[in-house]
Amino acid sequence: MRELADLSDAGGTRAVEGIDGADAIVGPVCDVAPTAIDPESLSPHASFAVRRFRHGAWQQASDELAEEVPVALEFNGISHVVMLATPADIEDFALGFALSEGILNDRRECYGIDVSATSLGITAHLEISSRAFAGLKERRRNLTGRTGCGLCGTESLDQVLRPLPSAGEPLRVTHAALAAAHAGLAAHQPLNGVTGAVHGAAWCSPQGEILCLREDVGRHNALDKLIGALARDGQAFDRGFVLMTSRASVEIVQKAAQVGIPMVAAVSAATALAVCTAEAAGVALVGFVRGEQCVIYTGGAALDAPA
Repeated sequence: MRELADLSDAGGTRAVEGIDGADAIVGPVCDVAPTAIDPESLSPHASFAVRRFRHGAWQQASDELAEEVPVALEFNGISHVVMLATPADIEDFALGFALSEGILNDRRECYGIDVSATSLGITAHLEISSRAFAGLKERRRNLTGRTGCGLCGTESLDQVLRPLPSAGEPLRVTHAALAAAHAGLAAHQPLNGVTGAVHGAAWCSPQGEILCLREDVGRHNALDKLIGALARDGQAFDRGFVLMTSRASVEIVQKAAQVGIPMVAAVSAATALAVCTAEAAGVALVGFVRGEQCVIYTGGAALDAPA
């Protein structure tokens, strides 16, 4: 049997030569690569000319679009993962990913982070302890991340539902504090205010004050950036809760539990696997945090009853 061969004609269509010798046209080929990244002018957003339909008529306008670029994470010179992320707070992202994925047990195991950019993307070079690096090599994970999926490239099923540390003491949070945190989200999301296309992960005090927030086109990336920012600042992960501007997926719960965050709240629903994971890890999980309403999935004893 002959192998299939790709044949491109001058018109840009692709023909596949089958075993019967016939050429089947399967569609046009696009061989135009996206514009290369300018490493000197990386910005979280860019302006594009658009046509907008408003008030019954078309208008020429300019729109701000969120950027997403490949971000490679290297540990002691070895490439481990490439994610699509917003080109901002890359040091936070790199450290947060290393902590939330269990590569590092403590921020002090990271000795330094250097960030470089080329026309292909951004690379964060992390120097980590020999213990952490030995563990990383043992895991032999080679992920290819995308903004919508936290498991892309996972090599085996036993890597999906990884063991997690148990949460410590529950965090007492009132439903009024959740409402206050939700009310403060917009003021802390400048990039989303410009583009309307990025997620936010907010670190909140038990009283509902937003103390730190990170944004990214990927919700998992936003949480990693937040975890990294808190770690770099020496914050204790058990002293507050996370509020996500997205659904509460299992990866969000896993990342929070890995570093010891006792409560995750989200403006949208939780998935069934996220609830099961949160229950097992002792993480309080709350969804549909919108104004005065919320839904408690797990850890109800840690929240006061609505007034």
